[in-house]
Amino acid sequence: MQAHELTRPGAYPGLNLTLHDGGILEVVIANERTLNSVDRGGHQSLTRIWRDIDAAQGVRCVLIRGEGRGFSSGGDFELIEEMASDFTALARVWREARDLVYNVINCGKPIVSAIHGPCVGAGLAVALLADVSVAAKSARILDGHVRLGVAAGDHAAIIWPLLCGLNKAKYHLMTGEPVSGEEAERIGLVSLCAEEDQYLERAWKVARQLAAGSPTAVRWTKYALNNWLRAMGPTFDASLALEFLGFTGPDVREGLASLREKRPPNFMEDAPL
Repeated sequence: MQAHELTRPGAYPGLNLTLHDGGILEVVIANERTLNSVDRGGHQSLTRIWRDIDAAQGVRCVLIRGEGRGFSSGGDFELIEEMASDFTALARVWREARDLVYNVINCGKPIVSAIHGPCVGAGLAVALLADVSVAAKSARILDGHVRLGVAAGDHAAIIWPLLCGLNKAKYHLMTGEPVSGEEAERIGLVSLCAEEDQYLERAWKVARQLAAGSPTAVRWTKYALNNWLRAMGPTFDASLALEFLGFTGPDVREGLASLREKRPPNFMEDAPL
């Protein structure tokens, strides 16, 4: 596959792709209707695109960002409802969620994320698994699994403890407390932080630097370092299984209803184990 083939209109629903000079592929999460939430098509696109990028000739670096007011507002409510009511859909999205994380980790090309506004859900997984993450100070990074009523599976267990330590990871993942871009840099959750009018320029500077480097040196360094993440595979697999087990229970239905009705949730009084 050649790099220009990735940019065919409609090839990746929910994503807009542009190939820039120097082999930098810009990937934009775009769903203006819902602040770049990830629906069924968008989730599938975010899963498979990294294998295609890895195989594409002419891509030297990837920069991923969100269109408009934020990076991504998380999972589309309709997709969540489908997962909670349809076993086949649940199994399909479980596989996509698994592959999304491993595909980003195993993509040989360096990835830079430019984070602003809300950053939640599958978009957050890509943003934090990127090789270099650049956040605006006002960015709002949030793992919302516990608020929905399911375990923080997804990307969280494989990357957060390595980035910011186990104590900070537990606090934010178990309480659902959001992290600003400024605080995220302070605790090591993101690589760099910049002012709102400078974060994208800073991300582009990093992308150009990576694209101009030796492809073997940059990509092989990434491969070796990502063995830290591969070693966490069993922890990730367990967290993802527990998350999707939660989609079969009552709390996720209550969590989704409370989010739609904009009220506090009334979860179960106790867990069965």
